[in-house]
Amino acid sequence: MARRDKENYYLDIAETVLERSTCLRKKYGAIIVLNDEIVSTGYNGAPRGRKNCLDIGGCTRDKLNIPSGERYELCRSVHAETNAIISAARRDMIGGTLYLTGRDCKTGELLSSTTPCSMCRRVIINSGITKVVCRTGDDDFTVTPVRDWVYGDDSLGLGG
Repeated sequence: MARRDKENYYLDIAETVLERSTCLRKKYGAIIVLNDEIVSTGYNGAPRGRKNCLDIGGCTRDKLNIPSGERYELCRSVHAETNAIISAARRDMIGGTLYLTGRDCKTGELLSSTTPCSMCRRVIINSGITKVVCRTGDDDFTVTPVRDWVYGDDSLGLGG
């Protein structure tokens, strides 16, 4: 039996973390790794002490027919990446890697287009994490240097 490569090993752990998600649309799991040690984990769910979508039996964005990726301010959840960052000290993330994986809640299928949203990208940039690895298939993944998000600033030219 072949030994699992490091990227998929850590993505498999993030996959286990997503099982704690309380979102009714998509489940995400994230882990932060520095020097081959897990620094923290996070999954998407309501802020501590607040009822989550599982508890209230519905998703506000679903009820309003809001497409995926829009109107995050109406979502009850804190994203997996942000929860992992909140749970770690910045000094323990500088130079680290964030691993992220996601699944559709209704079908259970792996999300092949997993990538942090623009809000999470800003938090990742400030955290000191230098690389993000996202699962795109059972053994497939993308690797994005965080500096690409700094220099390819997606917030420029959006008006407002």
